Amino acid sequence: MPRMLDVSDDVRAEIGDEEADRLLAGESAPGSYDCTSCRTPGDCEQERTSTVLFIGDETAVLAFAHAGCLPSQVVKVTEEQLQGAVRSINADQAARPERQRPAPPEQAPEQAVLGVTSGLVLIAGELHPALVVEPTAPIARPGTVGAGDDFLPLLIEQGFMPVTELAATPSVLHGWSVLLAMGQLHAVLQPGTDGGRPVAWWQAHQPLQVTEGWRTAANKHQQVLMFAAPVGSIGRQPREDLLRDALDRAAAGGQLVAAALPLAGT
Repeated sequence: MPRMLDVSDDVRAEIGDEEADRLLAGESAPGSYDCTSCRTPGDCEQERTSTVLFIGDETAVLAFAHAGCLPSQVVKVTEEQLQGAVRSINADQAARPERQRPAPPEQAPEQAVLGVTSGLVLIAGELHPALVVEPTAPIARPGTVGAGDDFLPLLIEQGFMPVTELAATPSVLHGWSVLLAMGQLHAVLQPGTDGGRPVAWWQAHQPLQVTEGWRTAANKHQQVLMFAAPVGSIGRQPREDLLRDALDRAAAGGQLVAAALPLAGT
């Protein structure tokens, strides 16, 4: 079966026609991979797949992504970021300046999955649609080594704001959005590189169902509140009142950031 692989002109120019043709012929591309964007499994023999080339000062790393997450492109990063990420994937290949076929560059030693819970949150007497994001493991800053958790600092750098109490709605974070299509939650989108089209910061492996009340509130406000907390702060709460209690505790403990994201879709 032919591989459903996309190699952009920019990637081809960097890796050369011979290597690009080998990729397209299936000689040097894996059948299955972990998406470098959403980090869920993919299969370039079963679904459209993008080649993403990360380039540092000396090293180039070729990764793969679902075409719906990222287009095929060249991404320039610092050598420290790239070398640190490669070390976390395969210590034996950390310092070799070669174009190779490793796993995603920004992968922490322990892969974390972003758990996303939808619910209605009462703020100032009005119900707002909310997404609560909590990873299953600490999130390390790309290029760092150690057991630290940089999930909240990374989001703050993107424009999310610390929340100490849920007394007012957070400010709108322009460029980010929540993709709702056919009444289902598909993705949280962030700005693309160099002003390009938005890309998925988080994407549902399968579209998530949301309640009619949640959809109604989202369509009313045309935005969704996103709250994020480090691993272990919120947990999987079976009811919205328990979810709100967990959010209040996380906020009081300085373990919560938030933003209002415009709604994309219906």
